[in-house]
Amino acid sequence: MKNNNALAQVRALEIPSREAMLKRDTTVTQFWNNNRQLLEDAWAEWEIENKDTLLIPDETLLDPKLRQAVKDAWENPEKENVVADLWEEIIPGVYSIQFFDVERLAEFRNYLEAVANSKIPARPPYGIQLNRYGFMLDPRSEGHLAAPNFQAFYNDMMDRYMRPISRLLFDTYGYDNQTFGFSIQYNPDKDKDLQAHTDASAATLNININLPDEKFTGSEVDFFDKTTKQTVQAVFEPGKAIIHRGNVPHATHAIKTGQRNNLVVWLYGDRMQIPRGSTSSYGNSNDAAATVNAPEQITARQRWSLPDGPKDTIAPF
Repeated sequence: MKNNNALAQVRALEIPSREAMLKRDTTVTQFWNNNRQLLEDAWAEWEIENKDTLLIPDETLLDPKLRQAVKDAWENPEKENVVADLWEEIIPGVYSIQFFDVERLAEFRNYLEAVANSKIPARPPYGIQLNRYGFMLDPRSEGHLAAPNFQAFYNDMMDRYMRPISRLLFDTYGYDNQTFGFSIQYNPDKDKDLQAHTDASAATLNININLPDEKFTGSEVDFFDKTTKQTVQAVFEPGKAIIHRGNVPHATHAIKTGQRNNLVVWLYGDRMQIPRGSTSSYGNSNDAAATVNAPEQITARQRWSLPDGPKDTIAPF
């Protein structure tokens, strides 16, 4: 039975300090674990309380061309090349696309603003560093954004879009059963940049959710091309996404003006397995080092399918 007073109760909780989070203090994990069900009840209560004004996020927020191509591929996997052709290759293992519909971005951002103003405690992402303004998105994460409608959108995006696309571009089949995600904001005053690293993922999708009038300077992303030994620089634009193998080294330059807002989602295998050679410096260094051989050749029908196994509870950070 759900707690009908959960919203008031979670708003009265004393949240762990930033210092305690950065130290990975055991009391922080205890706080999120002890209050997990209460927080999930509060998010459900919040949705009901705001049902007349709150967006129900779904795939119509995404770019129409991408949506149609993905829909066609699910109906007939032999059409998957249409999906692949939408992605522009930056360097081997790194591609970009218009992911969100720019005309719908304001609605989505208003939704996230409502989330931020809900006064429901949420754990910010901390891997290499703690980002003050983000949310954890996946249920495997402590203090995640557990609003039921958001979770339905998140799971749909991972299952129907990211997983088959990663299999198509990177052959991640077999090492993409598990999901992970967070939002992040860069600004000149606090969280400015991110040092060079690789991800504890088979594939990473990084989506910019800035509005067209939200300009920023700096915050370019460098990707290291292992073939040419050159660094290629990419700049995020509203609604655009970059997808890359987790083992591609990348770094974020310091942002100079404005803010950059992104959603970042990962795929990896059970127990955080990733393809051989994909060792990581971003995430759980012990588990992330578990690498496996590349998968055998698979069919288009296999690429456009859901994994059979259950979700585990291992989170990179």
